Amino acid sequence: MKKIAWVTDSTAYLDEELKNHPDVYQVPMTIVLDDVEYLDGKDLTADELYRKLKSLKTPPKTSQPPVGVFLELYEQLQKEYEMVFAVLVSAKLSGTVASSVQASQSIDLPVITFDSKLLTYPLTSLLKKGIALAEQGNGVEEIKDKLEIMRDSNETYVMIGSLEQLHRSGRMSGAQFYLGSMLSIKPIVSIENGGLEPKEKVRSDKKAREKIFDYLRASHEKNGVKEVYILYGLHKEVADEWQSLLEKDFQDIKFSSCPIGAVIGVHAGEHTIGISWNNTEV
Repeated sequence: MKKIAWVTDSTAYLDEELKNHPDVYQVPMTIVLDDVEYLDGKDLTADELYRKLKSLKTPPKTSQPPVGVFLELYEQLQKEYEMVFAVLVSAKLSGTVASSVQASQSIDLPVITFDSKLLTYPLTSLLKKGIALAEQGNGVEEIKDKLEIMRDSNETYVMIGSLEQLHRSGRMSGAQFYLGSMLSIKPIVSIENGGLEPKEKVRSDKKAREKIFDYLRASHEKNGVKEVYILYGLHKEVADEWQSLLEKDFQDIKFSSCPIGAVIGVHAGEHTIGISWNNTEV
């Protein structure tokens, strides 16, 4: 079996298992706050990020890892590994996939750049599955095919925590922001084929939560969902509350929670919360 280096970006949440995995490497995104650049996951804690967001003079920005960062990493990896499998944030949401592809064309080491069409822990779940499939003896093309099946069965629904941040970061027009704020709208977005799509507009956190739970209920009745990820911005106590309610309603599903990370938090806000699951296991 080929020795594989597993690469992802900082929108993926790495738990202790992945942080300590000798073959997992994470490339950081960049966050720009009032013209100061920070490397995601290295220069800012979640608390620091959300505190800084409240006093910015200019809209925050995020940027993908440049080609040179991927190239430098891949040049190092070719000394030890036979190939690289990069599982990265959706190409519709970032140019990270393109950076990896361009870097891979300049080295002799084989690189598979896999567009997860996802972000945060749903992306992490694909990375974990890829590693597990490799350990079970699957070839890289077989791993790629199975991850595509798993990826394309994913459903993710998120209640955006801050219309203001979504507007300031350029993800929402001024008219949408004004109308949403006046009506106290709580927008729910879903990930559809790698892009963020408006799903519902409701008037309270409770109604948004009930609507998102209904999406899970429908999928569970149809597909028998086995595991669900609760995604949250800064407030884990809200995620814990959601988990408690979900465990009462869905006693045969395994639930876990994880933060959405700084790059996503820049655009969505500290009160963002949602759930994600895969309808097909491979």
